[in-house]
Amino acid sequence: MNVVISMMNNPFQNPIVSPCQGLEKKPVEIYVFIDPLCPECWGLEPILKKLQIEYGHYFTLRHVLSGKLATLNSGLRKKPENIAQAWEKTASRSGMSCDGSLWFDDPISKPSLPSVAIKAAELQGKKRGTRFLRKLQENLFLQKRNISNLDVLIECAKSVGIDLELFQQDIHSESAAHAFQCDLRITSEMEVTEIPTLVFFNQKTDEEGIKVTGHYPYEVYKEVLFEMLNKHPDPFPPPPLESFLRFFQLVATKEISVVYNLSEAQVEHEMKKLMLKQKVEKIPAKYGTFWRYKDFFI
Repeated sequence: MNVVISMMNNPFQNPIVSPCQGLEKKPVEIYVFIDPLCPECWGLEPILKKLQIEYGHYFTLRHVLSGKLATLNSGLRKKPENIAQAWEKTASRSGMSCDGSLWFDDPISKPSLPSVAIKAAELQGKKRGTRFLRKLQENLFLQKRNISNLDVLIECAKSVGIDLELFQQDIHSESAAHAFQCDLRITSEMEVTEIPTLVFFNQKTDEEGIKVTGHYPYEVYKEVLFEMLNKHPDPFPPPPLESFLRFFQLVATKEISVVYNLSEAQVEHEMKKLMLKQKVEKIPAKYGTFWRYKDFFI
């Protein structure tokens, strides 16, 4: 496997991102360049969860919306079969289901709108923005819903506790549009040409950043983090499985498998025990399985 890694100037030395967002004090800053319509980015979710659980106290994670798929607006209408086929291949490879038939049934008409909506959600806090991004991905890839539809965006916002009046104002505001433009500028200045891409920076300004382009096994990202830290810290153990499910609400068998180092058969066994206790329900998907925690047991 050839890993595409390149070195970059450190923004702590030359702060190209400071006009758009502040920097926190953890040793490492990781920029994750994504597009909410990208199935490869969706496929990265298990790895990001594991990295945050095991080593999240060493880094700050920032999603940057690359806008790479917004340029496909004309192509979306012309070649839905190509996009659908790419989705199916990605889903079968990553274990994170996505149903390509969306591009025939209800294709995305405004590919930049979901990104602007995410920036509008982030105006109510980064955590809400992250939850909103996940909800968009679930609606798009699992439920085949058109997340460029304003009603769908509002429903997703409501489901993660976002103030709907503010959200509906912000999604049409200069603030959300400017925030998205900032992300596009960061994408350009860091020369990100493929998504997903992760860029690791150390707050020591004399050290270069490391850009990892593409989707790789967990060990690749862990080793890059260790290089930035100049040490090999012990990982934090994952939380009890039920706590993990309660926090994330809806997770894939693949996500549990990666985070807990279990085979998919072992995950199925553990989840069946929780099903017997009526604490989770099984959500079949086109590829793989998802599990929803039942809130009334909290």
